[in-house]
Amino acid sequence: MSDLIVKDNALMNASYNLALVEQRLILLAIIEARETGKGINANDPLTVHASSYINQFNVERHTAYQALKDACKDLFARQFSYQEKRERGRINITSRWVSQIGYMDDTATVEIIFAPAVVPLITRLEEQFTQYDIEQISGLSSAYAVRMYELLICWRSTGKTPIIELDKFRKRIGVLDTEYTRTDNLKMRVIELALKQINEHTDITASYEQHKKGRVITGFSFKFKHKKQNSDKTPKNSDSSPRIVKHSQIPTNIVKQPENAKMSDLEHRASRVTGEIMRNRLSDRFKQGDESAIDMMKRIQSEIITDAIADQWESKLEEFGVVF
Repeated sequence: MSDLIVKDNALMNASYNLALVEQRLILLAIIEARETGKGINANDPLTVHASSYINQFNVERHTAYQALKDACKDLFARQFSYQEKRERGRINITSRWVSQIGYMDDTATVEIIFAPAVVPLITRLEEQFTQYDIEQISGLSSAYAVRMYELLICWRSTGKTPIIELDKFRKRIGVLDTEYTRTDNLKMRVIELALKQINEHTDITASYEQHKKGRVITGFSFKFKHKKQNSDKTPKNSDSSPRIVKHSQIPTNIVKQPENAKMSDLEHRASRVTGEIMRNRLSDRFKQGDESAIDMMKRIQSEIITDAIADQWESKLEEFGVVF
């Protein structure tokens, strides 16, 4: 997978309203942090080059320059909300996306520093997370389509969402209270437009269903399935030269089986079982109580003390489509 983006689901499900250019700028900043090895913190700026924006999203040079300048002006004022658990309950938190941002004309670059509250939400992988390839959203021209795609793949393992109440859906997709107040306009100009782009340009095909109480629409649910991959498909490029794919770095102790030659065969099997649970986003199915994903992995690995138990876990995961 190329240019892998990892976001905490708390951030993915946050209620916020970003313009398309702002969404793209944040994604490119995350990729910059991964590929350069700088990581993401609340002190050091990340640099996004206009050329990266031009090449990734296939836009004209002058258009990219102006779009990035405008995004810098607007992104600082943007906010998002999310919940965190406290000893006495859950707290609703509102934060800016960035604490500092600026555009340099001479180099056509954006310097961006994420706000302190955003940093752990992007980098923390212990809890439930979502992964996707930026190539999947490169062809989406609607901010609603990008947001819809991110929302849908939070349920990648099941291929369907629960019913999302109308008000909550509007907030999650970034529709202002004053926009598309009639539900028929919301369906036509937001949902159906977004799904049309998703179905044409991404790796999934999605549909939706409306839910009513009496004659009033109260919410929506979505179903989607992955398209069959075509190995003969030629990557889209401006020239015929082979495309060099850079892989972003994801902490191997979370999503990949540790490569340790000193581990026993049984330890390797236990590690692969927990690795496949995380890779296929099945952690919620095996957590116990308030157990974190890391604690769940440690518990399962400690339980696999015989080959027979390893066989049972592998058989259980095969029921979810995991291949060993």
